[in-house]
Amino acid sequence: MIIVRLIMQTVILALAQIWTNKVRAVLAMLLIAVGAGSLVLVTGGFEGFKKNILKEFSSVGANKVWVFPRRPPEARDRFSWRQIRMNVKEADGMLAKCPSLERLTPVLEFTADAQFGDRRRPVVKVQGIRPIWHEIEQRFVTAGRPFSEIDLEAVRNVCMVNDKAIEELGLPGGGPGNYILVGGRRFLIVGVVETKSVSPMFGQNDAQSEVYIPFNTAMAMKPDWGIFVVAQTRRPELFEDAKAEITFYMRKIRNLKADDPNTFGVEAIEQYIAQIKRITTMIQVFAGGLTMVALIVGGIAIMVIMLVSVTERTREIGLRKAVGAKPGTILMQFLVEAVVLCLVGAAVGLAFGYSVVLGLKMIPNSPLPESAVPTWAAMLALVFCAGVGVIFGMLPAMKAARLDPIDALRHE
Repeated sequence: MIIVRLIMQTVILALAQIWTNKVRAVLAMLLIAVGAGSLVLVTGGFEGFKKNILKEFSSVGANKVWVFPRRPPEARDRFSWRQIRMNVKEADGMLAKCPSLERLTPVLEFTADAQFGDRRRPVVKVQGIRPIWHEIEQRFVTAGRPFSEIDLEAVRNVCMVNDKAIEELGLPGGGPGNYILVGGRRFLIVGVVETKSVSPMFGQNDAQSEVYIPFNTAMAMKPDWGIFVVAQTRRPELFEDAKAEITFYMRKIRNLKADDPNTFGVEAIEQYIAQIKRITTMIQVFAGGLTMVALIVGGIAIMVIMLVSVTERTREIGLRKAVGAKPGTILMQFLVEAVVLCLVGAAVGLAFGYSVVLGLKMIPNSPLPESAVPTWAAMLALVFCAGVGVIFGMLPAMKAARLDPIDALRHE
């Protein structure tokens, strides 16, 4: 209890000294405030940046995997396009051989002109898909119906469009029931697929016209085109297992030798999410290290001002020692004063940092809507500032504690 009371008295005395020398104290605390505020601001800003990126990636699908033909750069002339392109047999056998995959569909993608009456779009993305595509992409039919297995087996000329295609082609009645020409072929629109806007970080923000046709119909239209596979793992963290299984399966079915490079690629959103996390963490640590420099400079300023304070209060220290104050008590007094000075500066810096981060969130169409200061960042700033106070306040405190009371009382 005596120690607690002594510390409380010392804190009050330290605050009184700060108030007495306001200008000097403000100058000393300024760099501490800048360091603490910068740490909070950098951490909160990067946290929002990271969350925003991860949110965009997750909207594409964190557990999606793409398998596609790829010409190996180290052996461009060894393999022909027919050896590299994927076929339906490879796609259909993949699910049974890769237990980490939950579902998949081959996709045949090409561009073609689309026309309705006098309205014509010269370049429209056309994808041949199977019904399971909706579950994998999480894009469902908002009007009409999806494809059925009969549509695939009968190679029907039916299609689905998105809202953007309805708008650009001027389709009446919401789309279903109308006939459009796709690549010169007449297709009946049976459904409307919800439009999914693409984030600017993936290349563009505006939705594009899209036409979807049964996979077998697409194969009949473009029999020599290669396909790619879009699959879904059972859980996002199973990507590495899925990649190993797919690689083993594809190399085996393609009879690739041990020294042959892969003639296919396997990628997933999960691997990019992991890379983004690593990069942002590294930048965050680096930026945090830079803010530590401001705290160290602030600590030096605190030490200089405390040394000045010790010199100015030499007679006071001598008087306290003359009436029985122990060196440890004097040391603690000046040490606590330095820590309080740093913590007050830290509080100002934290208030500024939190205000800026909150402002970033409240800006209309803010680029960092997910900005937030983690509790650990604020605690880290306080701990560092207190540590700076202890480290840089130790020399002035020791100088005060070692003063000879008689010499101190004679000091002018």
